[in-house]
Amino acid sequence: MDGTDSRNGNLDTVRERLNVVTQETRFSLIQDILGHPSGLPTLKELDYVNPNRSQTTIRQHLQRLVDAGIVEKVELPEDCRQNDLPYTFYGLSEEGRRFLEDHKLLRAKETLRAIYDQVEKIAEIERYESAPRPER
Repeated sequence: MDGTDSRNGNLDTVRERLNVVTQETRFSLIQDILGHPSGLPTLKELDYVNPNRSQTTIRQHLQRLVDAGIVEKVELPEDCRQNDLPYTFYGLSEEGRRFLEDHKLLRAKETLRAIYDQVEKIAEIERYESAPRPER
């Protein structure tokens, strides 16, 4: 690590981001995003695969990841939305992906996908998982 960050070249910023992404709940959410078939899970899907955490806790940690520029909230365009299907998703931002790659935190992506595929899902989650996703 050379102590620079693409955002502003500040070592303190790198340390802060590392602190954000390596916190247990947030790191778990990043792993869940990476493991999701589309890389864009909904809050409900993240809630489902994290049964020991409340949806409020998950939402707060997602917001912290968004604020740090690691994750982005992505919405399906209004003309593509369908009744009873989600339209808000969470995925790694390009900046977040670069940061995680630079710090060797993306190496287990294929394993995470395999683990996610093994999770037994209820019908509602399967429906959410197959919902249309925005282009990225």
